[in-house]
Amino acid sequence: MAGVFIVLEGPEGAGKSTLVRWLSARLLADGRPATTVREPGGTPVAEAARKVALKSKHDMSLTSELFLILAARADLVDRVIRPALEAGDVVLADRFGLSTLCYQVAGRGLPRAEVEAALRLATGGLEPALTLVLDVPVEVGRERQRRARKEQDRFERQDDAFHQRVREAYQRAAGPGVVHIDATRPKKTVQDAAWREVQAVAAPTLRGVS
Repeated sequence: MAGVFIVLEGPEGAGKSTLVRWLSARLLADGRPATTVREPGGTPVAEAARKVALKSKHDMSLTSELFLILAARADLVDRVIRPALEAGDVVLADRFGLSTLCYQVAGRGLPRAEVEAALRLATGGLEPALTLVLDVPVEVGRERQRRARKEQDRFERQDDAFHQRVREAYQRAAGPGVVHIDATRPKKTVQDAAWREVQAVAAPTLRGVS
């Protein structure tokens, strides 16, 4: 595919959504509009699954939660991400497959091999060219969310032990295209670090303005 797929990951309160918006604006200023998506969500089907997975007050099994998230991802990949990449766009995603391994496997305790198989089916094997993992301690992320007066979803309401398992799984993440960024540093420092990595993977289509 002609486009570039970039994913931002990390624990709650790490600043993923804010950085996605900043990178999108920076790409636009550099002459390359980006398609931005969030997970779960981004299509009517995915948004419906998001509402149930994150906002429902009903109890659900951990497997049900997993498949709601994967159903949302499958529809987003088929209807938005792949078409945008085939059209040559830069796609910026707020979460993707790594979040499932960190939240559903490390956090919830679901079996990794089975989750990975389901994840491959949902994505058709799509992998990002770059995954920026933003890291903050659990207490820092929680304090940021309190200051923002953010309404908590099902995951955000989990205890600190859950969120520590998630954070540690993110810290262990490795592989092609995975880059870790200390998101406790000043905002501009984080933005500059992220932009350098985006330029590196999207160099053929960017002017390289720093």
